Amino acid sequence: MIGHFGAALFSYRPKRSDWIFAIRATAAGVVALSIAYALKLENPQWAMLTVFVVVQPVAGMVFAKGLYRLLGTLAGAAGAIAINLVSHGSPLLFLTLLALWVWASAFGASMLRNPEAYGAALAGYTAVIVGLPAFGHGELVIEIAWARTIEIMLGIVCAGLASRLVLPQFARDQMTSRLKGIILDLSSYAEGAFTGADRATLVSLSRKLIGEIEALGEMRAYVRLESPSLAAHGHSVRRTIGYLLSPLSAARMLRNHRPPQGVPPTPARIALRGLVADLRAAGPAAFDDIAPWIDRCKKIAADARDAPAELGKDNPDRIGTAARLSMAVEFAEMFAGVLRGLEALRSPGTGRRRERSQPALLVHRDAGSAFRNGVRAAVATTLVALFWLETQWADAAGVTVMVAVVSILFASRPSPIQTSFGFFKGTLLAVPFAFLTGQILLPMLPGFVWFVIVVAPVLVVAALAMANPRWTGTATAFAVNYLVFLSPHQTMVYAPQAFLNGAVSLLLGILLAMGVFAVVLPSRPREAVARLAGAIREDLVRLCVHDRIPRRSAFESLAYDRINQLMPYNRGPGSRTEAILSGSISSVTVGLEILKLRRAIVTDAVAMDVKRLLGRFLKRLARLLLKPIGERPVIDFVNATRDMAARIAHESDSADVLDAAASLRVIAAAVEDHPVFFRRVRQSS
Repeated sequence: MIGHFGAALFSYRPKRSDWIFAIRATAAGVVALSIAYALKLENPQWAMLTVFVVVQPVAGMVFAKGLYRLLGTLAGAAGAIAINLVSHGSPLLFLTLLALWVWASAFGASMLRNPEAYGAALAGYTAVIVGLPAFGHGELVIEIAWARTIEIMLGIVCAGLASRLVLPQFARDQMTSRLKGIILDLSSYAEGAFTGADRATLVSLSRKLIGEIEALGEMRAYVRLESPSLAAHGHSVRRTIGYLLSPLSAARMLRNHRPPQGVPPTPARIALRGLVADLRAAGPAAFDDIAPWIDRCKKIAADARDAPAELGKDNPDRIGTAARLSMAVEFAEMFAGVLRGLEALRSPGTGRRRERSQPALLVHRDAGSAFRNGVRAAVATTLVALFWLETQWADAAGVTVMVAVVSILFASRPSPIQTSFGFFKGTLLAVPFAFLTGQILLPMLPGFVWFVIVVAPVLVVAALAMANPRWTGTATAFAVNYLVFLSPHQTMVYAPQAFLNGAVSLLLGILLAMGVFAVVLPSRPREAVARLAGAIREDLVRLCVHDRIPRRSAFESLAYDRINQLMPYNRGPGSRTEAILSGSISSVTVGLEILKLRRAIVTDAVAMDVKRLLGRFLKRLARLLLKPIGERPVIDFVNATRDMAARIAHESDSADVLDAAASLRVIAAAVEDHPVFFRRVRQSS
């Protein structure tokens, strides 16, 4: 494992920003440790390792993670004090209260999003770290809680100041740069879709885009605390992330449903192809002035919206052309929304005041999974804590703490065992390095200067690895647990037995937590994907049959959030999860077409007989989404929908009726392209 990691690291070519991050993190850690020495704190290593826990390449992410680490620590310390005082030395009551606290923290961490979820997780395992050593010694609990809070606060302050003062990298710049790259990739994808590029190329670009969009969403969640301007534009950035998915879906549908042989492409399609080709060819320089690109999108959308009125009944592909024009309108409008989002991100001070009073964005929450995560963490922590209390094995405290940390922190990950194994690898890799430096070199080379000379190179390399997204989790585990094993003090002594006992206890704790993930209410990714897909289908059903027509923004907000939750489960090309993810993206298009049909029904835009047909169609679509069926009914639904579209368009020359027929064709095309998503399959027992 060391050889593989070393070979990968030597082949890695860090960027200048990576070196800045690594040196800044190491320097902040050294400063935090020196201050802890000066203050004669009992566990100075906590100040230094806190730096490596909260440090991030972007200043706002450091502030967000540090703030919620502090809040979580304060809550956990207060919880530990309360549990010890209430239990009065009763092991049964102590373990019961601790289990309830751990359950509540894991439940909260699963229901919240980063960085709030991180704060909830900290509250859980901080209570274990503070409460266990103080059990039976009530006079010590406040002292331990105070010491840990001071040590962690010191590390947070040092990391935060370093990220702000030493060659800072700000979130706005990072997000702007990333969003520009995504827009260019989206342009390449759309150009390929409009010109008939091969499927393998488009699939590769699509996967890259989805990964980049997911990373952008993760960054937005952390950096909204960087400055008031970014916080005020949180809705704008969130909508922009959603808008990125809609053009992707529209371009895919336009590719899959090209005009039949002999039917020329619409002017809108030609204009869109020219737009994305010009933008891709211009490269980053295209973003120097965004206004002309937005104007082109608006013109394409306006022309495409007016074009169906010119389609006569003699057109052999009248409805199909209207449907493709509808998708072209969606692509142009959503692409313009992405460009406006980039403009708002670059100049957040120009945002309109009304955005500050918008309602909270809707998010998906899975209370069932959160409950199971809480039970799993509580059971694991309680059993190991009971073992420690019964045996009084000194190193069992380390096992208990690590079980609590891993079972709470990684519980809500899509693959908690895999994530925990990455953490285990980083911890195991830290053992020989910590032994060499802490047990051999530093006892022979006393003094703070020698400590910096010996330890700093190891931490710089670890921080360089942390800057690479492929290694962030493993490298962070290495850096943090390297400092735990090293346990830096002003006088380093040779104590291999204590070192090995501590290392074994931490590694054993991680393995036990992994075993708990595998045995106690194990995570089932397929069920999580099914629940998310089912929730999106239920949203579509509500759009079909609910008495009140929901706001478009409310539907989009919740749908995009659920799609973001699906992205980490994507297993790659050809997998069922990729099919469901693609279908979920298309479901947003379907939802918007349903809203158009609902508005046509409640207004006088179409005749009463057409309204009745549309109402029956929406009920049939709702049954398709809710009732477990096979493949044949899906084919029948698609054919019946196309027949209905042809029928109502044939009986009327009204532009509103043609729009409704086009919406029916778009829905039929989406269901035909993504049958795995749109038909609910019967769950096997």
